[in-house]
Amino acid sequence: MAQLYVTDHQARIGVDNGRIKVEYVDGLLRTLPIESVEGITIMGNAQVTTNCIGECLRRGIHIQYYSSKGLYYGKLSSTQHVNTKRQRAQITLTEDKEFSLALAKIILKAKINNQIVLLRRYRKKTNIEAEEQIRLMKILHYKVDKATTIAEATGYEGSAARAYFKGLNLVVNVPGFNFTGRNRKPPRDRFNSMLSLGYALVMNDVYGAIEGRGLNPYFGFIHQDKEKHPTLASDLMEEWRAVIVDSVVMSLINGHEIAAKNFYFDEETKGVFFDKKGLKIFLTKIEKRLNTSTKYLSYLDYSVSFRKGIDMQALQLCKAIEEKSPELYQPVLIR
Repeated sequence: MAQLYVTDHQARIGVDNGRIKVEYVDGLLRTLPIESVEGITIMGNAQVTTNCIGECLRRGIHIQYYSSKGLYYGKLSSTQHVNTKRQRAQITLTEDKEFSLALAKIILKAKINNQIVLLRRYRKKTNIEAEEQIRLMKILHYKVDKATTIAEATGYEGSAARAYFKGLNLVVNVPGFNFTGRNRKPPRDRFNSMLSLGYALVMNDVYGAIEGRGLNPYFGFIHQDKEKHPTLASDLMEEWRAVIVDSVVMSLINGHEIAAKNFYFDEETKGVFFDKKGLKIFLTKIEKRLNTSTKYLSYLDYSVSFRKGIDMQALQLCKAIEEKSPELYQPVLIR
């Protein structure tokens, strides 16, 4: 199953005889079986018919809304998967400091590991030295494991992230895509523009997987007590950042699949955003990545798509919560 992206502002999305229809202002009509659609992502002002909304809610198909610049607005989703018993257990454990810290260490160490692996890959491909950053990240990985509070663990992880992005900047080998670190709201360079949209898109997959498994996306273990933010989705997103989004961004840049001219500077917001062609290139690439099969889940002896892997990780968390054992959560570790 895949995500349907609609970026044309005047498009109209409907449903007819079991098929999703996207009608464009130039008369072009695109249809696909509704069974093949996991979610609909609208970027801009496309319209969705009431019948289509109702059918999507009935089938558990999420509809996500973004601005044309990639700013996330919100989503429509069904409540059919709510599991109050599971959510009570989840919320109770968010107050358990021992459980939360143990889970935080598992996820944050996996995140740093995956960042190190990705940085090593591009160091080898480009023959550019990034050993200083990798060495520091290894030290911080060890410190996360020895942390006694979540604040301490996230502090070390934040330092590792700064070293990581410094290293990634070194191995970017295409002019116009270098950057000085992570920035957002708005992104101020092309690299961060891709990261911001990629993280937002994958976050929605994580959010949907959490909801689908009956958990509450707004009660997290690592990211706690942040108003109007799905903190549990942020938790489970961490181990996927380098694996899905960062790898896509680096592949697009160093593989010369996207060009500096595919972005523009917005005078009003002072941000850098995709043009129409760049957005299409990026969405195609990240959707392909999400549907690529992988064996990164250690508890499975068969391949699953990255999108299915996100769902399986949500299920792993359910088991850890139900058994009150954070060790049951096995993170995604790339090699």
